[in-house]
Amino acid sequence: MATYAIGDLQGCYRELRRLLDHVRFSDADRLWLCGDLVNRGPQSLEVLRFVRSLGERATVVLGNHDLHLLAVAWRGEKKNRKDTLDGILTAPDRDELLHWLRHQPLFHHDAECGYAMAHAGVPPAWTLEQAGDYAAEVETVLRARDEALLRDYFGHMYGNEPARWDDSLDGWPRLRLITNYLTRMRFCDADSTLELTTKTGPQAPPPGFAPWYSLTGRRDPGTRLLFGHWASLEGRASAAGVYALDTGCVWGGPLTALRLEDQARFCVESPGYA
Repeated sequence: MATYAIGDLQGCYRELRRLLDHVRFSDADRLWLCGDLVNRGPQSLEVLRFVRSLGERATVVLGNHDLHLLAVAWRGEKKNRKDTLDGILTAPDRDELLHWLRHQPLFHHDAECGYAMAHAGVPPAWTLEQAGDYAAEVETVLRARDEALLRDYFGHMYGNEPARWDDSLDGWPRLRLITNYLTRMRFCDADSTLELTTKTGPQAPPPGFAPWYSLTGRRDPGTRLLFGHWASLEGRASAAGVYALDTGCVWGGPLTALRLEDQARFCVESPGYA
């Protein structure tokens, strides 16, 4: 049995199936997915159907594009020009797929195998235990049966403030910042203040900021951390025990899998769609 972690799919279903064939993915193997299953690529519907069909063999964390899909579906949030979500929104099994998606976590930690996973990462101010606790606050709202509460969350989800963690934060600002840390973060400072407007590679950080994973004082150095979200890293994070898995498949880069047991990497090429 092997466990393969794969970065952002963004609707690249053909590449996913080719990558799984390449590693000879079997019924005994497991799949970890770093979020952004959907959007920008051509087959988001097929990705959701396939990953859901794997049942407990698939471990998924939500990314910002996944949350955007849910916001469009529940609140009628305005779609972006490059969104490719209509196939899901008009599918006959739409409700089942969206119900499954909103019940996925924002953070996953498997102490037995020594790995944790979040779409964008974990800020230096948090321990992994805190990341799990704070993620659960958002997950409780996402999984609520109260449709009004769910719509309110999506109505308050977008935005860049507050930018710095404070235990006294509450209400929608607290949930928004938790969401931003786990699904949108690239650059922050040593106090975990976010800078969310810069989307370049790590070589040119905004003044006073650095890639989140490069900051000293990681609270749980014994656990390996998997993340996606940052395609311009090209799968390289310059920190021990941190693995960047978004290699820009939807943009024409490869789709990459990391075998957790030995950290071997496997890739298949993509023509690019966005």
